[in-house]
Amino acid sequence: MHFFQSGAVRLAYIDESPTATDRHEPILLVHGFASSHAVNWVFPLWVKALTGDGRRTIALDNRGHGRSTKLYTPNAYDTRIMAEDCLHLLDHLGIERADVMGYSMGARISSYLTLNHPDRVKSLVIGGLGYHLVDGVGLPVGIADAMETERPELLTDPQQKTFRAFAEATKSDRKALAACIRGSRQVLTLAEAAAIRTPTLICVGTKDDVAGDAHRLAAVMGNARAVDIPGRDHNRAVGDKVYREAVLSFLAEPG
Repeated sequence: MHFFQSGAVRLAYIDESPTATDRHEPILLVHGFASSHAVNWVFPLWVKALTGDGRRTIALDNRGHGRSTKLYTPNAYDTRIMAEDCLHLLDHLGIERADVMGYSMGARISSYLTLNHPDRVKSLVIGGLGYHLVDGVGLPVGIADAMETERPELLTDPQQKTFRAFAEATKSDRKALAACIRGSRQVLTLAEAAAIRTPTLICVGTKDDVAGDAHRLAAVMGNARAVDIPGRDHNRAVGDKVYREAVLSFLAEPG
């Protein structure tokens, strides 16, 4: 585990070398809400697959998550600020241009990074986020209430119960996560989404009730296509074989 400073915030990251030593293409991985680099990318074997494919694989813990600094004011979690954290990590590592893949909240962060710094992103993979990139933010603000309640057994909303249980399973700082949900609710405009000309792959489970329609988003974006992850919901799509194979094939395309 390594650390770097993004302004006043100390962020944790891993930087794994490719096992195929003749290739060193860098890819940056950005995890979702209440997750971490390990839960989102290491445990589902993404890091193993990508390094085995000859890619230098970098994955950070977003602010408020994992071993990174915890902040308790919502405005500290503006998605555009978290996108700048990713840019600062690339700068810290001296990487001029990288493939970038984000899941859920991480996909939103990655999209803002690509929109605002297109010269730094070779290709973009959006996982677990479809049309809600531009129309709604996916997770309801009530998730923050679920993080803060002292009586989780009284929660009745399925998403609130799921994310509260997930946060507890990952031993997350629930107060920081509540601030994150309240602060990271930015959406791209249709014009901004259409302005992203970076080659983009959008992958969403067919049973995902959080992300929004992947194909509808692909139709809006300037250079994107969508892949369905059959039979998977928002949480179970992350480690799916169809998702992984589609991404590896996409990254292998010339350009």
